[in-house]
Amino acid sequence: MINGQHALVTLHGKGRKRRQCPLWPWTEGVLAELVKGRSANDAVFLSRYQRPYTRFGIYRLVERCAARVPALEGRSVTPHIVRHSSACHLLQSRVDINTIRAWLGHVSLETTNIYAEIDLGMKARAMALCDAAEPGPDRPWKEDKGLMAFLDEL
Repeated sequence: MINGQHALVTLHGKGRKRRQCPLWPWTEGVLAELVKGRSANDAVFLSRYQRPYTRFGIYRLVERCAARVPALEGRSVTPHIVRHSSACHLLQSRVDINTIRAWLGHVSLETTNIYAEIDLGMKARAMALCDAAEPGPDRPWKEDKGLMAFLDEL
């Protein structure tokens, strides 16, 4: 932990974008063990040739790992799918959209809204917040005896 807060990791994204994200203490421990004895500027994840993974190498690694999960058989799993799923899980956990935007490194909320798919559970919770009063009769004027008597006399 840094200053009583979560440790941070620097991520390198598309367009040479860099951003920092917090780590859970468990993740921090695993990564600390992984980089023990390395320089602070060294890449964390290395291929079997001790070279930093390329984006294509990460793609293949995710693909191979997903292929070993029986529940994912026949499904295409890519790093982008993992990113998209993470954004959806954050949204389902009621993390506000602006925090998700920052987490994903987006400049615009419009870009983040692409990831913010709303599931049926979220729709049900939204409906519960807007719960309307019990519906009345379809034609409330028919219940007004004075009005009906007046109309009968016409």
